[in-house]
Amino acid sequence: MIRRSAGFAAVATALFLAGCGYTTRPGIPSNLRTIYVAPFANKINLAKLPTNNDRFPIYRHAMERDLTNAVIDRYQFTGLLRPTKPETADTRLDGELIEFRRDALRYNASQQVEEWRLNLVVNLRFTDQTTGLVMWEEASFTGDTTFFAIGPNAESEEAALERAITDLARRIVERSVESW
Repeated sequence: MIRRSAGFAAVATALFLAGCGYTTRPGIPSNLRTIYVAPFANKINLAKLPTNNDRFPIYRHAMERDLTNAVIDRYQFTGLLRPTKPETADTRLDGELIEFRRDALRYNASQQVEEWRLNLVVNLRFTDQTTGLVMWEEASFTGDTTFFAIGPNAESEEAALERAITDLARRIVERSVESW
């Protein structure tokens, strides 16, 4: 009986270790160790006139600079790709900030907006500079957050925008180093 239990435990352990498919290794080739994050370009079209479902485009000063810095900081935090100069980088990330949206989520009884959602939308291209191969491109890649404008949990839109930028930077780095 003990021999059968030990055999079952060995088989169960082997299946558990082999079956999950998760790994602690990054999803990028091991020869790619550095990255150049090109400054994000501001492509928000402030002259665009709204249509039925659109609103006037909005913009906050220096969002593209803050996003570039947040992405670089996130790469430094993860340690999987080390930010460097464009001439020495193995990979390159190019991005365009194409939209900043603020949408009302919840109103109070006085029809004041209680809760907002902020969305930052970018187009991205991740390139292996050693081969010139574009490893992936994503259009309309989004980071977001919500915040309360009134009430006991109220905060400024500026603080919420920092969280949205941090969220987008996290998603960008995850997209570039994970293979799913």
